Amino acid sequence: MSNKRITFREFQRFEDIGRIRLSKHFFLREFLFSEIAALYGLRNFPDNIDLALKAGERLCVELLEPLQDRFGRVVIRSGYRSCEVNELGNRYGHGCARNSANYAAHIWDRLDAKGHMGATACVVLPEFWDDYNSSGEWRVLAEWIDENLPYSRLCFFPKMFAFNIQWHETPKRKIQSYAAPRRVF
Repeated sequence: MSNKRITFREFQRFEDIGRIRLSKHFFLREFLFSEIAALYGLRNFPDNIDLALKAGERLCVELLEPLQDRFGRVVIRSGYRSCEVNELGNRYGHGCARNSANYAAHIWDRLDAKGHMGATACVVLPEFWDDYNSSGEWRVLAEWIDENLPYSRLCFFPKMFAFNIQWHETPKRKIQSYAAPRRVF
């Protein structure tokens, strides 16, 4: 665990950046919390704040705001990850892909191998879960997103139909699920 003290100026900068509004309903602070960072005492803060803000704003405006308009409150489970946090999560098997695979995904402040920007968040839609958990029909949500939003990738998980949703400059339009029925399309 890190015991490094930070200066008041560093704290203020972090606090100020967390207050940056990415869209009507979302602030950067919501995307900076990381259980991995908290448990291991790591900072989860962008090195390239301008790139992270641009990518995060596109994620929020183009994907998360329309989801919230249609399905109610969007709960952020995971958003931005620093390279240090993501690498540790990968090394210890905490569900993180290797860093190079997460550039322009959970690592918002790095371009991918082709020089493109992107951002991913893992979210839960409580109202959707309330309405569809007994039927297990995460596909209803996947179909709505596919028909209505400019996403790049979706990945659904069994717990509460949490899902990763990615905005990317060059969308791949790929959907996969670890929730039953497991599939990729």
